[in-house]
Amino acid sequence: MAIQLNHTIIWSSDKHRSSAFFADILGLPEPKPFSHFLVIELANGVSLDFSNKEGPVSPQHYAFLVSDAEFDAGMAKITDKKLNYWADPARSKPGEINRHWGGRGVYFEAPDGHLLEMITKPYGSEDEL
Repeated sequence: MAIQLNHTIIWSSDKHRSSAFFADILGLPEPKPFSHFLVIELANGVSLDFSNKEGPVSPQHYAFLVSDAEFDAGMAKITDKKLNYWADPARSKPGEINRHWGGRGVYFEAPDGHLLEMITKPYGSEDEL
């Protein structure tokens, strides 16, 4: 069997708010309870398991490969919610998207400061930028 990512825990100050945010922006089904987690299943079999954490949450980066239609729907939600977004992870290009490798990409913040990314094409080599 080849090694695959099965799940990751996303620490949250409020797992209900965080998991609902991810599901809404990404157009995914409502999170489901499993043990003390709220779980979102992704199309490739990986799950995002949201758990409450007391104290500060260290922001992480989560990138999602989406279709053009899913990107458009996600961007509509980002703009409707008046969320800040950037073309780059350094957040130096506010209000822009990128067009790397012939696709589109955007970065935006989730609750607890996690930096989310939607891309429509998998990243290639640096010389293809």
